[in-house]
Amino acid sequence: MKRLFAILIAVMLAVPAFAAEDEAKLPHVNWPQDGMFGTYDRASLQRGYQVYKQVCAACHAMKQLSYRDLADLGYNEDQIKTLAAEVQVQDGPDDAGNMFERAGRPSDHFKAPFANEKAARAANGGAYPKDLSLMIKAREGHADYVHALLTGFEDPPAGFKVPTGMYYNTYFPGHVIGMPPPLSADGLVSYADGTVATKDQMAKDVTEFLSWAAEPELETRKKMGLQVLIFLGFFAVAMYFVKKQIWKGVKH
Repeated sequence: MKRLFAILIAVMLAVPAFAAEDEAKLPHVNWPQDGMFGTYDRASLQRGYQVYKQVCAACHAMKQLSYRDLADLGYNEDQIKTLAAEVQVQDGPDDAGNMFERAGRPSDHFKAPFANEKAARAANGGAYPKDLSLMIKAREGHADYVHALLTGFEDPPAGFKVPTGMYYNTYFPGHVIGMPPPLSADGLVSYADGTVATKDQMAKDVTEFLSWAAEPELETRKKMGLQVLIFLGFFAVAMYFVKKQIWKGVKH
């Protein structure tokens, strides 16, 4: 019995070690929003939105965002109206009780690529493309993980079997993923600002955009936190001198 117990303990200790050895370490990227004084890169956010709109939006929704939220990326009112009007959304009912299609408005949420989950699964071989609104927060490793996933598609090592219709990704748990490489080649997007759209650049930009989407209040929160720290610093100094004034006539 003792020998069996010892074997079980050894197996339990070995499994996590093998799993950790098989798991690739995420490469770290110095994101502009990192640190106490970090802020989002507006140019990168706009490029990332281009990547999402032209590549990712074919499969992935972002239900938590409205087109008017794009003002935070630096777009003006007329640009937002133009971006929203590029899509057709269902509205209604009209006076006759019928639903109808109209051009999008800034107040509309981002249009989903599929009408419902069953339609999404039917178009993707049974897989359900996740909503990307909070994806950065939903995955361990956050921005580093999403960037690594987008750039981690490659040929499997010798002896590794990838099922038909699946793909090998260095950083996906288990390495087998149903999503085809979304950034399969350089130049998939023609950036409005002239930046060269390499695969790595597109991955960084769309990850920056998804980071903003998951935490658009980050800059406001950091600014308020800094103001609170400054206030507490002045308050602590003031209280020190008040204490000195109150107790200056008391012998210790």
